[in-house]
Amino acid sequence: MTFDRRRFLTACTNAGVASALLPGVLYTLSAQAQGDAAKSEQPKITPQLIEDAAALAGVSLTAEQKAMMLNGLARQRESYAAIRALKIPNSVAPAFVFDPLPPGAKIDTDRKEPRWSNVPSVAAPSKIEDLAFATVRELAELIRSRKVTSLALTQMYLERLKRYDSSLHFTITLTEERALEQARAADAEIASGKYRGLLHGIPWGAKDLLAVKGYPTTWGAGGFERQSFNEDATVVRRLDAAGAVLVAKLTLGALAMGDKWFGGRTRNPWNPKQGSSGSSAGPASAVAAGCVAFAIGSETLGSISSPSTRCGDTGLRPTFGFVPRTGAMALSWTMDKLGPICRSVEDCAIVLNSIHGPDEQDLATRNAAFNWDANLDWKSLRVGYFKGDFDPPKPFKPDAAEANETVEQKKQREHNNAARLVSYARREYDRHFNLAAVEKLRQMGVQLIPVELPDLPYDAMSSLLTAEAAAAFDDLTMTGRDRLLTEQGEEDWPNAFRVSRFYPAVEYIQANRARTLAIRELSKVFEQVDIVVTSSGSEQLVTTNLTGHPALILPNGLRGADSPKPPKTDDGEEDDIGGPNTPVSITFLAGHYQDAKLCAFGRAYQDATGFHKLHPKLD
Repeated sequence: MTFDRRRFLTACTNAGVASALLPGVLYTLSAQAQGDAAKSEQPKITPQLIEDAAALAGVSLTAEQKAMMLNGLARQRESYAAIRALKIPNSVAPAFVFDPLPPGAKIDTDRKEPRWSNVPSVAAPSKIEDLAFATVRELAELIRSRKVTSLALTQMYLERLKRYDSSLHFTITLTEERALEQARAADAEIASGKYRGLLHGIPWGAKDLLAVKGYPTTWGAGGFERQSFNEDATVVRRLDAAGAVLVAKLTLGALAMGDKWFGGRTRNPWNPKQGSSGSSAGPASAVAAGCVAFAIGSETLGSISSPSTRCGDTGLRPTFGFVPRTGAMALSWTMDKLGPICRSVEDCAIVLNSIHGPDEQDLATRNAAFNWDANLDWKSLRVGYFKGDFDPPKPFKPDAAEANETVEQKKQREHNNAARLVSYARREYDRHFNLAAVEKLRQMGVQLIPVELPDLPYDAMSSLLTAEAAAAFDDLTMTGRDRLLTEQGEEDWPNAFRVSRFYPAVEYIQANRARTLAIRELSKVFEQVDIVVTSSGSEQLVTTNLTGHPALILPNGLRGADSPKPPKTDDGEEDDIGGPNTPVSITFLAGHYQDAKLCAFGRAYQDATGFHKLHPKLD
């Protein structure tokens, strides 16, 4: 199957309505007064109101039961208002911590010095812009050996950000003054013999859900354009400590959905007529366009994977709990993850090495080791593949005409059939790249072991994402400020938040209990193999975001001139619209906190294929 995140979120919210129980339904039916409206304005809870809520919830109640519930439900509604009056900010997490580890799991806490690849032989360029698409590993050696200055690199990337933003729309705020100061300081330190490591002097970009003191943090959303915080996010502080140079705060789809933000739609450098996908839209686009050396993105349900695929980047979604999220916008406390978007796998390892590990605020982070070894014997790893992801899609069968079909119904059916046929053709075309990856791995000497994704209702579990998101942005819904958000369709956040008011606490807990089963079952797969090869857009994307397993997304070639043509307009509905000369990806998975092994294997594949060296022609 192909995973479409926007439609999936709609399905989740619809599932929330279908499974709703009385408390949430009653509150929504009886407390839609906006802001701090007086309690007296709320309708009295009556047997008829309970009956309406019960009908929506699919619960059968007798007259006696309804009468018995009146006082308790009235008291419960009052408790909602009391908590809402606290005006809890987005930064306050719930009083529970998600743990993706199954019972009995052990993690390595013994940290060792990373073993990087051999020092690359890189000559000083004839002009600084020749380094726009160089890897962090290459840039680091040029800076360390003082063949290039951090200031020159920073000025070059700032100039490219300004030049290409008019067509790609990936920048929200340039942090130019801060960047130039950091670059000059880096050059002075290196000249004096104080070299902090491979990120020292390297320019980077932050997804604009990371707080940076002195600059707006907009979350990409209308109504938040002037929002700022008086402290830096933990990952920003850690990259500062490593000597990296922050040059820009980059776009994200509003409140971390898609690639459309309050300033427009971020574009794909390979085809600017298309969006970059999201929600790490700006980080993926800017890295692909050679406008930053690396970026930090975030993923809750595809937000590193999807734009990395669309833009041809290397993206690492670390194990849940590896990187602290302090100072980052919360969308889903049990699913949000921060990770690097880079040009190569080792670049991702270099960045993760500097940002992983617990802090004092994000209680979900663990003291797990990331022991990178560029010389790891990857041939000793057991490698599996989700066989179903590489099988042919089911033959296309158009919907047949129904009896007494109207002209309008016929037109809609034919339109739907045509769209499904095009989607089928795209999936079948892209499958050849997946099969080529499997064949390449076999040529590398990998003995692939077929494994299966455990058969569980992952879609049903994921309604908890929109429930958490609705709580994170409760104030938007209840004050009507959700009207300021750019997108207002059925599939967008304002409607999803409203619908999620009906998702009950009981069902949220049940979904998390089912999630425990998913964690246990998928962890059993990683007792059989160390690495799993899979399609980037299949059901695994939902599954592994629920279970917290790490994922590495790798460029896997470019579509040819014979590929199905893309739609004239990218409406954000499809993540695989493709078209000639656009990138495809492959995804590798690993067990919890096995990110170093995952990257070592991914690096071997990347070195064998070289797809990460391709870059778009922008001029």
